[in-house]
Amino acid sequence: MGRRSWVLAVVALLCAVLVPPSAAASAVPTQAPDVPAPRGTYSWPLGGWPLVARPFQPPASVYGPGHRGVDLLAAAGAPVLAAGAGTVVFAGPLAGRGVVSVQHPSGLRTTYEPVTAQVAAGAPVQQGQVLGVLQAGHAGCPGAACLHWGVRRGETYLDPLRLVGSWPVRLKPWAE
Repeated sequence: MGRRSWVLAVVALLCAVLVPPSAAASAVPTQAPDVPAPRGTYSWPLGGWPLVARPFQPPASVYGPGHRGVDLLAAAGAPVLAAGAGTVVFAGPLAGRGVVSVQHPSGLRTTYEPVTAQVAAGAPVQQGQVLGVLQAGHAGCPGAACLHWGVRRGETYLDPLRLVGSWPVRLKPWAE
């Protein structure tokens, strides 16, 4: 064993012995396991069956890269709808974009951006109620406008598509 390998082995042994397991586990923040969201009990935040431009990509850690929601293609000015009944907990600009967040009785919180809000914090909303209108200019959107729709339970981000259950399947002809 070379000197460098020996030093690394000693450091590893000291860390294993001197650092309590609870401290080691909390030293690197991790994303909590995906807690299932209720399936099919919410509705789409845009009319019809919107096209998913970018899917949910959970981060490997709390601060790691990922996509903590889905981007749905739509036209700028499209009405943005509450996916479920709840209370508006935030409506206004945040980091240069309009954001609306709704707290639901199930413990979930849905967020919609970029939106010009037509509701105010504290307002009760019903499923399908207009929260505001979609603004153009969402970064990374392949079209003129995309709604970033997110959902979380506590600090755990979940896949919003699980809220709406299934959607129509379109089969394409087999090319021979």
